[in-house]
Amino acid sequence: MDGVNLFLAILAMGAVTYLPRALPLLALADRVMPPKLLRFLQGFPVAVLAAFAMPLVLAPEGSLEISAGNLALLVTIPTLLVARMTRSIIATVIFGSVLMAVFRLLGGG
Repeated sequence: MDGVNLFLAILAMGAVTYLPRALPLLALADRVMPPKLLRFLQGFPVAVLAAFAMPLVLAPEGSLEISAGNLALLVTIPTLLVARMTRSIIATVIFGSVLMAVFRLLGGG
C-alpha cells in the first residue's frame, strides 16, 4: 500500500469512527430535551462502566468464578464501599489499585 492509499485509509477510518459520534451531538445541540430523558441518559456512563467491569470481576480467567480465589472479586467489594463513602473516582481508583497490589504482594495472584 503506497503512502496516498494509506493516508486515504486512515482518513476513511477516522470518518467512520468520528461521524457516528458527532452527528447525534450536532443534531441535538440546540434542542431542549425533556427532564425525564435527561435523567434517563444520566445512567448511561455507569451502565457502560459496569458492562466493562463486571466480566473482569466475575470471570477474570474467562469463566464465572465466584469464590475466595477470585482476587478481583475480593478487591472489588471493599473498593465499592470506598466509592460509596467517598464518592470520589480518584480515591476509589487509588484504593482499589493499592489493595490489588497488596493482595498480589501477599501471594494472592
